[in-house]
Amino acid sequence: SFYYGTFPAGFLWGVGSSAYQTEGAWDKDGKGLSIWDVFTHRKGKVLRNETGDSACDGYYKVKDDIQLLKELKVNHYLLSISWPRIMPTGIKAEQLNEKGIQFYNDTINSLLENNITPIVSLYHWDLPQVLQEKYGGWQNISMINYFNDYANLCFEKFGDRVKHWITFSNPWAVAEQGYETGEHAPGLKLGGCGAYKAAHHIIKTHAKVWHSYNNTWRREQRGMVGISLTSGWGEPVDPHSQTDRDAAERYIQFHLGWFANPIYRGDYPEVMKNYVGRKSAQQGLGTSRLPTFSVQEKTYIKGTSDFLGIGHFTSRYVLQKNFPFLQVSSYHTDHDLAELVDPNWPAPGPKWLYSVPWGFRRLLNFIKTQYGNPLIYVTENGVSETAQCPQLCDEWRIQYLKGYINEILKALNDGVNVKGYTAWSLLDKFEWDKGFSERFGLYHIDFKNKDKPRYPKASVDYYKKIISANGFPNPREVENWHRKAMDTCSATHQHLAADSLITHMEMVTEIVLPTVFTLCILISIVLLIFYLRNHS
Repeated sequence: SFYYGTFPAGFLWGVGSSAYQTEGAWDKDGKGLSIWDVFTHRKGKVLRNETGDSACDGYYKVKDDIQLLKELKVNHYLLSISWPRIMPTGIKAEQLNEKGIQFYNDTINSLLENNITPIVSLYHWDLPQVLQEKYGGWQNISMINYFNDYANLCFEKFGDRVKHWITFSNPWAVAEQGYETGEHAPGLKLGGCGAYKAAHHIIKTHAKVWHSYNNTWRREQRGMVGISLTSGWGEPVDPHSQTDRDAAERYIQFHLGWFANPIYRGDYPEVMKNYVGRKSAQQGLGTSRLPTFSVQEKTYIKGTSDFLGIGHFTSRYVLQKNFPFLQVSSYHTDHDLAELVDPNWPAPGPKWLYSVPWGFRRLLNFIKTQYGNPLIYVTENGVSETAQCPQLCDEWRIQYLKGYINEILKALNDGVNVKGYTAWSLLDKFEWDKGFSERFGLYHIDFKNKDKPRYPKASVDYYKKIISANGFPNPREVENWHRKAMDTCSATHQHLAADSLITHMEMVTEIVLPTVFTLCILISIVLLIFYLRNHS
């Protein structure tokens, strides 16, 4: 049931995005290549072979986008820094790009001038390509020191103004989709080992960066360093079945616990160690495919998070499923479970993203119980659409945001320590291997128009009302917000239609007129030759 009430005073409201998905300017002003630049330029890696070369042109539209943030009346904006934009090869000793550093300085300053707090992620997947080619990226332990140098440069250059740092955004996807399935850059399929090895190095890197900040910068800068973990919720198909309950527990531990457990409890979840260890032994391997932490490493890693960032989009029903012994090992067969969805769950966009708000409250309560009720910021939560034509009256996104934000309010009443919420995302943007086919934005972008204009969807108006009221005051008011949001989007839709027509006409003018002009000249030349021939 829906709960009417408001959030505590000082609760932070924001929106987020990431560098590669929005900035564009992939080879401008001294930026180095990232693994995503190289990956998207290979044919067949991304839907329709689209790239983030220009994305939303965010590199050139900082002031415009900050204006959108002001319209929304958000407290904070979550952005990521592109490592190769400020350190082209990823190696500090080799080269720094002052233009890249200036770009982020200007962005941070503009946000603060407009009373918007920057929350900055150091890594949202765009590893410098040189580090992938030279060392194998996150498969190599040398990444720990290279990333630590990069992080310290960011603390030095921006830390006087940035007080909320995220080391890694959704490292699960970096490890599993980058080094296990190969769906994401760098596109490696190192089945059964690659993801675990990448994650191991990422966790160690996170701890090193936290200690660097703690020892060198914290006293002077007084900021916080955390990590952002994305996880769905796993609900047992039969809550009375111990095997289904155990399978649901494994679902969470193999997603969230994989990274959270070492940071909050000092080691990988026992169930992960048991399952991967047993499957490795069945394969005849002498050691587990899941690496181990030494006693010193466990102590070093435990407690290295001032807050926990949580990304959450959807949930699954989970049941026990035994995978037969296979020579080819896989992260996906290691946990012996199957995922199901309820056909009645709304799925407005892609097939993976079902709207299941109640799963969010359960996930937040799980974190409270498992990890000692840490300080939580929701760092990513939103829904996409896949329609080809513009969908400005995004009724389903309003319902999604309303439902999920309301579950956070319920979780707060349960005693969960949530301090802020970040809607994902500010703009429609490049969605990795899905290209521009999925749109998460509160603002629609017309990617066919070279100026990439932004148009507010109905959800902008609705989210703005939630922020102003700091929650859901009463049924009548909340119903009113919905009606007004839908009215506003109808007018914006007409504006977009008119602009699209003008853009189409401009394209026609740019293509057709020169073509007609060229044809006229050619016809004139042919007629002139014909005339001269007849009179000679």
